[in-house]
Formats: sequence, C-alpha cells, structure tokens
Amino acid sequence: MSKNNIYIETYGCQMNVADSEIVAGILKNVGYKITNNIDNADVILLNTCSIRDNAEQRIYGRLGNLNKIKQNNPNLVLGVLGCMAERLRKDLIEKKKVVDLVVGPDEYRRLPEFIDTAYAGEKGIGVKLSRTETYDDIVPYREDGLSAWISVMRGCDKFCTFCVVPFTRGRERSRDLDSIVNEVKQLSERGFREVSLLGQNVNSYDDNGRDFADLLAAAALVDRSIRVRFTTSHPQDLSDKLLYTIAEHPNLCNYIHLPVQSGSNRILELMNRTYTIEHYLELIDKARKIIPGVSFSTDIITGFPTETYEDHLMTVDVMQKVRYDGAYMFKYSPREGTKAYRMDDDVTEEQKSKRLNEIINLQQNISYEVNQELMSAEEIVLVEGYSRKSNEFLAGRTDTNKVVVFPVSEDVSKGDYVKVKIDRATSATLFGSLIEMINPYPERIQLTG
Repeated sequence: MSKNNIYIETYGCQMNVADSEIVAGILKNVGYKITNNIDNADVILLNTCSIRDNAEQRIYGRLGNLNKIKQNNPNLVLGVLGCMAERLRKDLIEKKKVVDLVVGPDEYRRLPEFIDTAYAGEKGIGVKLSRTETYDDIVPYREDGLSAWISVMRGCDKFCTFCVVPFTRGRERSRDLDSIVNEVKQLSERGFREVSLLGQNVNSYDDNGRDFADLLAAAALVDRSIRVRFTTSHPQDLSDKLLYTIAEHPNLCNYIHLPVQSGSNRILELMNRTYTIEHYLELIDKARKIIPGVSFSTDIITGFPTETYEDHLMTVDVMQKVRYDGAYMFKYSPREGTKAYRMDDDVTEEQKSKRLNEIINLQQNISYEVNQELMSAEEIVLVEGYSRKSNEFLAGRTDTNKVVVFPVSEDVSKGDYVKVKIDRATSATLFGSLIEMINPYPERIQLTG
C-alpha cells in the first residue's frame, strides 16, 4: 500500500506544537506525506491538551465534526495524540468509537505501526509513559519560517496539586545539550531568526551536570542573529547563574515567564508550589537588578479550593507590586487524578468568574500603564510580517515580547531587525515609526556575576 496523506491539528501549548513537528518528522521518515488540507487527508491526528476541562471539551466537539467526515469516508483513520490520549484512552476508544488510535506523548515512535493496525481494522493504543524518551534523534518536520519551538526536556517532577502534566507526560528527563545546539544550527542555516526552548520547567534542565544556563549560553553562541527565548520557569529553580547568563548574551531575550499562580502563601502551599510570595518577589527584584529592562509575564489561577476573598486580594497585591507586562489568567478547573481533584471545590463559579474578571481588568490597566512608559523609546524589533489588520503595516516583536506595529517600508522584509520609535500604545500593542534597519547583536557583552 502506498503511503498516505497525514493531517495534524494541534491544540494547547507550544510543547504540543513542538510534539506535532516530531510526529510529522517520524511519519515523513517512513514515507507519509504531510498535508495542510484536511479534505486530502487519509489520516487525521488531533494532538491534544488536558490542562483544563474546556480544552478537552473542544476536542470532543471536534471529534463530533470529524465523525461526519469519517461516515463519508470509512477508510479514514482518526487518531488522538498527546495528553488527552494518555488520560482518557478508555473513554476515547470505547465510548467515542469514532477514534481508531490513541497515542500518548511517549509513544510517537510507534505511530506508523499503530496506523497500520488501524488500517487492518483494529484499534491502535499506545499510552505508556517513559523515563527515558526524549526524541533526541528525531529531526522535527518544520516548514520554512521565522520562529521555531525546540523541546529541550519532557515531563515534570514538581507535582503541583492542580496539574495533570506528571501523569500525562511523565517524569522529567532532559535532552542532550549538543543535540539541541545542533538543532539550533540547522535552523540558523535555514534562515530562522528566533528559537524558543521549551520545557514544563526548563530551570531544572540537567544534561550530566550541564544546567539550563549552560544550554542557553551554548544556544546563544550559535548565531547572534537568532534570538533565544524560553518557557516555562519555576520560581523554586530560577538561579542567579541563569539571570547573569541572560544579561551576558545580547540575543538571549530580556523576557521571563514566571508563573506565580496565587499571591497567598496558604494557597501556594495547597498547590504544592514550593516557594513563598516573599521568595518570589525577591526573585523579581534580583532579576530587575541583573537584567536591565527585563519584562515579566505570569500564570494565575483564581478560585483554587478554599480560596477566600482575602487570598484573592493577596494575588491582586502581588500583581500591583510586580506590574507584569502580561499574564495568562484562568479559573481553577478540577482535573481528575490530581491531588486537588480530591479537595472540596468550594469556590462557586460565580465567585471564580468575578475574581477572574477583576484580575483581568487589573492586568489590562497595568499593561497599558507599563506600555505608556515606552512613549518615544527606541525599540529593536524582529519583523514577523504584515500586521493582522492591514498590509500597509508591518508587525514584529521586541526582545521583551511586545508586539510593535509600524508602516510598511519597501526596504524592510520579514526576518529583518529594525529600530522603531514608539509613538503610542494600547495594553497589548505598541505603535511606532521606522528609524532604521540594524544589526542588533554584533558582539558579545561580558558581565561578571
């Protein structure tokens, strides 16, 4: 049988995007073709997320739609990959009979085998977790572009009480540092201009004693024209060495995503977050002293079990003290299998929604005020292409992860670095005028810790 067309839909975080590229690489290596047109697909794979309940509900809704396509094409193979596959394999196979294969994050190497099994009329199931699988030798399939995600480690050992990741992605294991650096080199040769190093907790990266700061430094030295970002950091493991490394290398972005989750020490303890707010605020202050102009974003969960309004106000207080550039804010969502699932979810939906709206409104005001401070500032921008709203404007990002929009210039193309003077700003976007094209990272800057 000739190899068929594979269509992959990706849901959830950037790590799922990186995993979809690994899946595509594995399947292309054995002769499958990747298609961006679902109507041409012989195999449809949904790479899923289980972090919140609404993410799973989206997948169930999508499976309902795809069932209609499958009825018109009985030979179509439909598979669910990723965290939801591992967590809900029985429900997906036995109750949602439309699914032909269910494959968890550590069994992607066996996908060609599972697809063959599905074509033979049987269900393909592979959901075992691994303590060693990193897909280190797999070359991800990426279309040409500007930015790329690189998974540097898999799994998590923190066991936050609200999080399913240790149960769906397994325990922590890090990729070989040299293989990651080689991947950055390959991306450089293809013209990529930004890489983001991914892990559930990149701060705990460890390749035989080489830590995440060592990895960042090695990645930064590959090509000074490539910006290097990373996510996500855990406050417990954010080291001084890492902060000094960011300050030392000009193409390591001055942007740290540092989830706080709650401003209440009592709630943090219930979440098993292993730090206090006092420690967290000390980290913020230290980073701002070591890395001039560093920007911060965060994650916040509102309405965690037993959260009182006083706990909520403590979160508000932290937001006002830190003044994040941006935040991802969510209502608590019970996830079966976690410790928090066994806690009494005693905060009403009405209370959760009210508190969430309060912190969203506060963050929008803070983001607006922070951006107003950039009036007349000259920002270095990596051009990503036309703006979303008009081809008369170009858009890009600063190394602090702020979106900048400015008028089109015939001399400026996607992938160029330009200097832009900021003229006005909203809470989400900076607007400015082009000053000049530049080479922003000509040489290494030496700092001592």
